Amino acid sequence: MRSIREDIQALIEDILELAEKDARIVLTFDKDFGELAFCFNLPASYGIVLFRIPLLSVDYVTDIIIEVMKSRSDWAGHFSVVEPGRIRMRKL
Repeated sequence: MRSIREDIQALIEDILELAEKDARIVLTFDKDFGELAFCFNLPASYGIVLFRIPLLSVDYVTDIIIEVMKSRSDWAGHFSVVEPGRIRMRKL
């Protein structure tokens, strides 16, 4: 029998393994995802960007994501939180 925590860990590990393999940055709106990635001490060669922005419309969210991702080039190796008017980053 497996616990939900084990299933979640396996899913996160799969996502982050793919991100690492393909040198990708993981974009998420799920704050638990970032917290769990830290808890499991997974590799840090990729980056995680958590968007905490109002979900006003698809166009608004798309524009914010594009603008934010173009604004920096140092996403890899960081857990970043994007909020209206600021970006916080810390090393994974």
